[in-house]
Amino acid sequence: MPAKKAAPARKITAVKEKFTKTQILNEIADNTGLSRKEVSAVLEELGVVIERHIKKRAVGEFTLPGLLKIKTVKKPAQKARKNVPNPFRPGETMDVAAKPASTKVKVLPLKKLKDMAL
Repeated sequence: MPAKKAAPARKITAVKEKFTKTQILNEIADNTGLSRKEVSAVLEELGVVIERHIKKRAVGEFTLPGLLKIKTVKKPAQKARKNVPNPFRPGETMDVAAKPASTKVKVLPLKKLKDMAL
């Protein structure tokens, strides 16, 4: 079996200003050889796959390998409380309103993404 050739090392330069959606699509299209329409379709489908993973009654977690993990966290309802010490004005008390149960979305960076920021 012939040995696999390593991909040529790409020079990665820092971006000075934040890209718009059009600039992101153009950049990916230029670097991959895909058409802009194909890149747009891939990103749309990625959004659909993520939604299917984190919507109600789904698994609640999606991992984009090496980059990030998106997961849902269910927060239970909180009862109303009276005469709680006010953290901003010591010596005073306050009332805390009730909060309904909710679902939060957490995005956690994985090792490869953290290493990119160094």
